[in-house]
Amino acid sequence: MADPKDRQALTPNSGSGTPVTTESKDFFIQRDDYCFAGTHLIIDLFGADRLDDIETMEQALRESVIAANATLLHLHLHHFTPNGGVSGVAVLAESHISVHTWPERHYAAFDVFMCGNATPKNTLPVLRRFFSPDEVKVTEHLRGQMPLGPL
Repeated sequence: MADPKDRQALTPNSGSGTPVTTESKDFFIQRDDYCFAGTHLIIDLFGADRLDDIETMEQALRESVIAANATLLHLHLHHFTPNGGVSGVAVLAESHISVHTWPERHYAAFDVFMCGNATPKNTLPVLRRFFSPDEVKVTEHLRGQMPLGPL
């Protein structure tokens, strides 16, 4: 939690989802009349390919981080046997991207949570390109959403 003396008063913006203040250390985002900690996308890929290929998964996560304008701190993937599923996490300065795959069912579950200036929705075209899913289901949750007001 940032020290209150390090914060400035909240200032309006265009509603584009930019950080609330330039001095804030918590990187909350302001839109219209509310602010929030970050955007959390729950992404389900159905009918997807190459979900057992750990090199493909690593490249997809790395390109997703770049597309989202995020900062990769650490990437760890685990390849399960005998089904070949992959689980892992890309730890970001802005939060994380995690993945769990069931290649025998052509299904993958991704969690993309980012704060600050990162754009988590930009990971979607990357995931589509790498895994060619028949269907993508996305649920968005604004973590820590609260009305604007005094800090």
